[in-house]
Amino acid sequence: MRMHKKIIAGLLASIVMSSFSHLAFTADEQFMPIPIYRTGPYAAGGIAVFGGFMDYMEMLNDRDGGVNGVKLVWEECETAYKADRAIECYERLKKQGSTGAAAFNFLGTPQIYAVMDRAAVDKIPLVSIGYGRADTLDGSVFEYVFPLTTTYWNQSTAKIKFIGQQEGGMDKLKGKKIANVYHDSGYGKETIPVLEAQAKKYGFILENFPVAHPGLEQKATWLQVRRMAPDWVILRGWGVMNPTALKEAKQIGFPREKMVGVWWSGSEEDVIPAGDAAKGFIAAGFHPAGTDYPVIQDVIKHVYDKGKGMVDKNRVGSIYYNRGIIHGILNVEAIRVAQGKFGNKPLTGEQIRWGLENLNLTEARVKELGAEGFLSPMKTSCANHEGGGKVRFMQWDGTKWVNVGDWIEPDYELTNQLVKESAAKYAAEKGIKPRDCKAEDGSSL
Repeated sequence: MRMHKKIIAGLLASIVMSSFSHLAFTADEQFMPIPIYRTGPYAAGGIAVFGGFMDYMEMLNDRDGGVNGVKLVWEECETAYKADRAIECYERLKKQGSTGAAAFNFLGTPQIYAVMDRAAVDKIPLVSIGYGRADTLDGSVFEYVFPLTTTYWNQSTAKIKFIGQQEGGMDKLKGKKIANVYHDSGYGKETIPVLEAQAKKYGFILENFPVAHPGLEQKATWLQVRRMAPDWVILRGWGVMNPTALKEAKQIGFPREKMVGVWWSGSEEDVIPAGDAAKGFIAAGFHPAGTDYPVIQDVIKHVYDKGKGMVDKNRVGSIYYNRGIIHGILNVEAIRVAQGKFGNKPLTGEQIRWGLENLNLTEARVKELGAEGFLSPMKTSCANHEGGGKVRFMQWDGTKWVNVGDWIEPDYELTNQLVKESAAKYAAEKGIKPRDCKAEDGSSL
């Protein structure tokens, strides 16, 4: 209980904490925009993820003097998780710094949809780590979008694989009933085509249940779920929708051990407010919680021990905070890779796009970054802007997240075909001529 109180108190402290932004930029600094959301129903995620992201950059500035001598600077802009505000922040920040914005990380699928066309024209990359449009994996069409680590579609196939494992094999899914309770938004609807394809492939019965934003009213939805009597429930929630769903599941007597959430349903902020209704709940993940990693220890030493942290120290090591560290690592590695080609100086978004497309985080490099066991190795290319990533599931035991089983590889055979079809349709609609990735770097999906 004491730990729970500390986390909740830390969240409240973060909301009122004054924003530390670099507002006076010099010609020898690399500018990174921070389109944060400290307000609204999804503030818990916005504060912690962006807080971790900024703390990682602050740590590099203090420990290493930046990236190869180039200091990292940033400025916040409040989006409140709204697409129109995201556009405003994009326009406000895109030309900041001596070379403009390095890349935009909006931490929201609606925001990616809203600015995608603008970013391509402006030649500024959009980085959507574990979220966004899944078909943007196809770099031949989406040159400036990078859904790094694992897309929603690939994560969805891993969830069904996990459920199949729990049932004793994928063949055991035939005839099973799965309810998909999803946030009624572009984000929430993103995996429906993949789930439908998987239902056809494995023979399970799928029903989709939308939950209106922000998700505080769900009683009618869960009464419908009870009538369906599913064997499993997939929870594709966000923010306040998640603890509300867990409470409603308990109310109708549905076992949380048979509920599998997207990674935006799998943070401490999602389960602690639900109390004992959350115990047993399972969620997907692409990184662990905890502080027992050299990279996190360096952040504590160079940032928090010097009183410069962006969130309450009690949140360091939480799921959302650690996701911010992942954002920091991947964005900065793209800058570092791009510097190898273009020089150790502030780079343009177009140059950093090259770095994002040529990431090669080997096991050795991940270890050098202090992220062994924290970040999976990955490699991007012209054709593949995701980089390939596995999914691991974790279960809430009432006090902490505990890993369940090994890393699961997505069903790329299924999703790559869907990605190519969707990307080709988008290219035709927008009049985009796909790049010849085999000619550029020999890559293909």
